[in-house]
Amino acid sequence: METPESGAVCSKHHRGTTTEHYAGIGVSLESASLCVVDATGRIIREAKVASEPDVLIAWFRGLEFAVTRIGLQAGPLSQWLYASMREAGLTVELLATRHVRAAFKAMPVKTDRKDARGIAQLMRLGWFRPVRCKSLLAQEVRALLTARKLLQTKNHDVEMSLRGVLHGFGLKVGPTTPRTFATRIRELVAGHPTLSTAAEALLAARSTLFEQWQQLEKRLRSLAREDHRVRLLTTVPGVGAIVGLTYVSAIDDPGRFRSSKAVGAHFGLTPKKYQSGETDVTGRISKIGDGGVRTALYEAANVILTRPVKGSTLKSWGCV
Repeated sequence: METPESGAVCSKHHRGTTTEHYAGIGVSLESASLCVVDATGRIIREAKVASEPDVLIAWFRGLEFAVTRIGLQAGPLSQWLYASMREAGLTVELLATRHVRAAFKAMPVKTDRKDARGIAQLMRLGWFRPVRCKSLLAQEVRALLTARKLLQTKNHDVEMSLRGVLHGFGLKVGPTTPRTFATRIRELVAGHPTLSTAAEALLAARSTLFEQWQQLEKRLRSLAREDHRVRLLTTVPGVGAIVGLTYVSAIDDPGRFRSSKAVGAHFGLTPKKYQSGETDVTGRISKIGDGGVRTALYEAANVILTRPVKGSTLKSWGCV
């Protein structure tokens, strides 16, 4: 997708002929590369500015022509930038990361500048798939869920590390509960000054991680009780507050789906399909989309299928 060098101005623009313009933004943590092309694909403007909403908005407003569409690849910073630019009245679109990567796969050199050029061309040609920017509430819930999962994982890592360290000295922890774990560790390291020092440091870290994890758990359960959508989902066997909040925050606005069947495909729960000539293969699920939602739904399904649930038509259907 080669284009002329920056600074080029098409002759139509000089003559004042009306033409559409399209822009692409290549975002990094500190800076953003901008590129504007006309309807023929010729580069009109390029710049590199700070990755701040106010700076981007001012740059686009400072152009002497209107931009038909602005492309911004979905990413960690993009939701924040997108919301501010939309609020300012700019016609910005969030692009699916997977589609942008596929379009740029043939590019031998990858830079933010080339990304901006490529996105601008995608906007001009219409070869893009817009994605929805989640609401602020959904983003906040997902931040809490992410923090909770991180604390839970690190707490487990510390416990397993302690077991591994002691196992190297022939000390077997065995089955424990969250309440009896620390007591059992201290029993095993009694009389071993070096092991006791290491164990106490890890137990202190585990205690802090566990305490903060439980605080976030409490906060999330409170949010679940306040959300009627989550309360409705938790009437399904196997679905609790965490699964319900994960699903609801990922869906955000159900109206964006044409039918309920589209939800499974959105989260990568439908089979892959490859058909070409005489070849026709139906594969496993595509695993496209939010992996956290797939994990939560799998855990819920595992509960309903492996634990006693009386009078559940859903379990009867799943066990067929």
